[in-house]
Amino acid sequence: MSDKRSAEDPEELDVIHDRWIGRRNRDSSKPEYRAEWYGEQCGFCRYWFPMAGKLGLDYGACANGKSEFDGAVRFEHDGCEVFEHSGRWSIPSDF
Repeated sequence: MSDKRSAEDPEELDVIHDRWIGRRNRDSSKPEYRAEWYGEQCGFCRYWFPMAGKLGLDYGACANGKSEFDGAVRFEHDGCEVFEHSGRWSIPSDF
C-alpha cells in the first residue's frame, strides 16, 4: 500500500476522474441533452462547491437540500432540476 494520499497521485486522480465522469446526470454528448441545460450547469449553481486541487477543476459537491444529489460529488457541467443560478462560474481558487 502506498503512503501517498490519492490527491497526491496524478495517475490515481485520472482513474478517479474517469470513473466519476460515467456518473453524470446530463451527458452533453447524448441526443436527449436539452439546450436550456447549457446555462444550468452545476458550476453555475449557488449550491455547488468545487473540490480542491486537480479534481476541483471538474468536480464539486452539491449542497442543495432540494436536490437528489445533495451531498454528492458532481461533474461541473452536470445539472439537475432544482438548479439555482449563482451569477458566476465557481472554481477552486474562489475559496
